[in-house]
Amino acid sequence: MKFALLKPLSIVLLSLLSQSACTNEAQTLPPPANLNLKLPAGFKANIFSQLGNIGTPRMMAIAPNGLLTVALVNGKIVQLPDADQNGVAEAPVVIAENLNSPNAVAFADNFMFISNQDGIVKSQLKDGVWTKPTPLISNLPDGGHTLKTVKIGPDNHLYLNVGSSCNVCAETDPIRATILRFEQNGKPAGALETLGRHAPNPTWARGLRNSQGFAWHPKTGAMFATNNGADMRSDSKGGKVNDDIPPEHFNQIIAGQHYGWPHCWGKQIVDPNFAGSDGFCATTTPPAITLTSHSTPIGVTFLDKTNFAADYKTDAIVALHGSWNRKNPSGYKLVRVKFEGEKPTKVEDFATGWLGDKGAHEQGAWGRPVDVIVGRDGALYVSDDRSGYIVRITYTAAKK
Repeated sequence: MKFALLKPLSIVLLSLLSQSACTNEAQTLPPPANLNLKLPAGFKANIFSQLGNIGTPRMMAIAPNGLLTVALVNGKIVQLPDADQNGVAEAPVVIAENLNSPNAVAFADNFMFISNQDGIVKSQLKDGVWTKPTPLISNLPDGGHTLKTVKIGPDNHLYLNVGSSCNVCAETDPIRATILRFEQNGKPAGALETLGRHAPNPTWARGLRNSQGFAWHPKTGAMFATNNGADMRSDSKGGKVNDDIPPEHFNQIIAGQHYGWPHCWGKQIVDPNFAGSDGFCATTTPPAITLTSHSTPIGVTFLDKTNFAADYKTDAIVALHGSWNRKNPSGYKLVRVKFEGEKPTKVEDFATGWLGDKGAHEQGAWGRPVDVIVGRDGALYVSDDRSGYIVRITYTAAKK
């Protein structure tokens, strides 16, 4: 497959539909001019930026200059200055464009790495201007769960998810349903030792249907990732679809481990309608903790660098993008994952209000949270690919 920075519009539109515009999701409500999110005491939220008129915001990063930087899946990377520090961004500044469905951006020194749907491109800051991105890692599989997230780990390596091509299937491409690891020069640096003349393998972890969000514990360096479970599953052979299975996963990612998809979910439970070989699920790594089924966890960030109250700083926030196929919608909110030591122990609501009540028999959502990140100012920023908002959440008072 020849690398291209821009694919036909039809492919980009299909990518968007597969990721964020399924017809059975909660119906769309108009976004509010003033936020009315429900938050714990002492927190408030405001609209930091409205990007819907220029693109669809996805994953975020903090650039070396401290600016919040956002990937717009329609082909741009923008930065959001707040020169007067009033908590509302000025006009977005485009620093890269004509990209192939970019989902994320990461920075190292004066280099910027952008994850397109078929690979990673690289740009360099020269004389205050980012150069035109050039290919670094090419020919990654696209289609299916096509959007990819790139981040730089504590080891200064690039980490990249590659989602599955399907809901439930036996993949023919071993790079599918994985997290990959590369050196910053693009050389594969996976968990498996390469022997002889075999090409280096970039695979870091397997059995991950779609792990677009990941972060590293600030004290232990352990990697944690969200993962979206399969749809339309039953708890019995040939049985009816059960909306309450499988649970979504919050995994501790350990090099070389398999996390169960497509044959297992939760605490090594076998899918009765797509079982693997005997005993396979017992060899997989179960989630560190589970989340509500079909709530679609994506972005995750730890709170150690926030200006939140002290008891929050050992915990993480996960963005739940929201279900598309449940009778009763799930997700459409932020949850707090509470840690004791290095282990997650409890999940509780942190920010709700994206999902509203349209009437007695149907619900609608004005937004779908995608990513969460801590800014240089200690606030929490949330991207929303339905309203186009970037939401800023600040802590304003001591807890009572």
